Amino acid sequence: MNQLKEILEKVTGQVSLEEKLFFLNNNVKEKIVFSTSFGFEDQVISHVILSQKLDNIKIFTLDTGRVFQETYNTWNKTELKYQAKIKPFYPPTEELEKFVEENGINSFYDSVDLRKQCCYIRKVIPLNRALKEASVWITGLRAEQSNNRHDMHEIEFDEEKQLFKFNPLIDFTTGDCFEYLKENRVPYNPLHDKGFISIGCAPCTRAINEGEDFRAGRWWWEDNSKKECGLHAK
Repeated sequence: MNQLKEILEKVTGQVSLEEKLFFLNNNVKEKIVFSTSFGFEDQVISHVILSQKLDNIKIFTLDTGRVFQETYNTWNKTELKYQAKIKPFYPPTEELEKFVEENGINSFYDSVDLRKQCCYIRKVIPLNRALKEASVWITGLRAEQSNNRHDMHEIEFDEEKQLFKFNPLIDFTTGDCFEYLKENRVPYNPLHDKGFISIGCAPCTRAINEGEDFRAGRWWWEDNSKKECGLHAK
């Protein structure tokens, strides 16, 4: 564990994103995974991994069954552009059927508890499967995304999941990400051009207005302090 931490610490700071991921791909012997939701941050990281053929970094996505069609289209365009396959993980059928039968198809609007139960079944359970045996989890988290994420670090140890989280875009701004996408002609979700900044499930995401918080469009009917889905502690 200490040796892995030392390797990760070598790529923090001013090294470029490409150099960081290339170094991890070539020097980490343990399992490395990257989770993408096909948002603009994730597309930046996916471009590096797929264009440079960093095959030791495995890319996966969580298909909740309720994402936007535009998200599926971005997924498809990404696979076509890079001639690569991104592994999907799905919610457990029995748990999901039971939840919907007992609570209703849109019960996540009824209470924070039901919304979190829905997120747990559709996201957290599949995530835990995807992270099985992984030692490094690469994410597209950025400090700019929300108040809860301002104090994140580039490398963090997740005590619950017992792995290192590597957040290489921690200091990237929204502008940095879009500039990178345009320079490299990377496909991105067209909903971003319509005011949807943080994109999740379709029933739980709306466009944000000028001046609103980055994640104001997620679970907009809830208090800001409760706006996490369980994938990340922050």
